[in-house]
Amino acid sequence: MARKTFISYKYSEAQALRDEILDALGNDGTYYQGETADSPDLTDTPTENIKQNLTDMMYDTSVTIVIVSPNLKDSNWIDWEIEYCLKEISRNGRSSKTNGVVGVVQKIDGRYNWLVARSEKDDGCTVRTIQASKLYEIINENRFNRNDKVYACDECKTYSQLDGSYISLIDEEDFLSDPDKYIENAFDKSERANEFDLTKQR
Repeated sequence: MARKTFISYKYSEAQALRDEILDALGNDGTYYQGETADSPDLTDTPTENIKQNLTDMMYDTSVTIVIVSPNLKDSNWIDWEIEYCLKEISRNGRSSKTNGVVGVVQKIDGRYNWLVARSEKDDGCTVRTIQASKLYEIINENRFNRNDKVYACDECKTYSQLDGSYISLIDEEDFLSDPDKYIENAFDKSERANEFDLTKQR
């Protein structure tokens, strides 16, 4: 089922991936509420004007896709956008719900090792280790935060990638191959937000 989505990304390094995501959404891309190549350039406009434009785009969405790129933290907006989408915002007599959020890890030079290290445990489970220092705290605080822990493997206590964290981090290739799967997973968790210890403030 199509969901209204917003993509939060660092323009200078993730614009191409944003366009790939929109292409992968196919007809569901009509529900996308964020910037496109045809959007006006707001670079030289006042901060409050930019915020107003962004809130107008984000308010009515239910899933936020965050492109996790190497210089994500240099953005002036991404952590603010995540905070906005996680909060319930009142406007014109109605309140928005907390968005589902999914992170899409950008592939650099054909690899993800700028952020993700993989290792194998004794029982054969593959474990992903994320360099948390490259992420905003609002992302880190919303990982591994399910009240009742959900493990992919009960033996080695490997967290479930999709259900162990409110904000799952998905490799670009996996996300592009089946965006609906990951968008629906994020939306489903937003419907069960009380099952997570959510951090909604930067």
